[in-house]
Amino acid sequence: MPSLVAIRHVPFEDLDGFAAPLAARGFAIAYCDAPVDDLAAPALAAANLLVVLGGPIGAYEDRAYPFLAAEIALIERRLKASRPVLGICLGAQLMARALGARVYPGAKELGWAPIALTDAGTGSPLRFAAPNAVLHWHGDTFDLPPGATHLARTAATPHQAFSCGRHALGMQFHLECTARGLERWYVGHALEIATTQGVTLAGLRAESERAAPALAPHAREVLDSWLDGIEAVPRAALAR
Repeated sequence: MPSLVAIRHVPFEDLDGFAAPLAARGFAIAYCDAPVDDLAAPALAAANLLVVLGGPIGAYEDRAYPFLAAEIALIERRLKASRPVLGICLGAQLMARALGARVYPGAKELGWAPIALTDAGTGSPLRFAAPNAVLHWHGDTFDLPPGATHLARTAATPHQAFSCGRHALGMQFHLECTARGLERWYVGHALEIATTQGVTLAGLRAESERAAPALAPHAREVLDSWLDGIEAVPRAALAR
């Protein structure tokens, strides 16, 4: 059974809607809690797939969160070895840093809106998500890493997604979230919601209840299409 390790930064930002399709493909799923677990554990380097999830910290805050150095080193080793890595939000920012790009404060985006695909993006797995609204929940951004392929943008954030070969995909936005799963975010990110201009909990919840179910089948198509293209993932993991 192929292995998948998901690096989690806060307990409520997990695989959510991606968990069932990944399990259906045969992955044995385990979590690593980045702030307290051993990021040098052999299982992380050896996993068939590493998913680096989101979180409410900056990818550049090494002094405040010393574990980030070990996490970036792990991601860098896997990318250099062409081992599959999927990065979501903070995970994509950490991938960008591991590839030598700068991560820094950018425009705040919190809510549901579509992405615009680049020419390369229209031929990527992300074509299945556009033009559906996806969830944006970030205040940082990154430069496009050297050698990476730019896949998507929004007006506020030019670099929304990138790939490196077939083995690495970084997305600043969230395709994995379900309306039910986001109920945990509303508690964990209560202060951020309350202090973000133009955002209300009631409005965000109503928007999520409409947009998340509509996105879900297309998000699965993105995930399946990307996994189908990864030669390093064992054939058993690709079985429907």
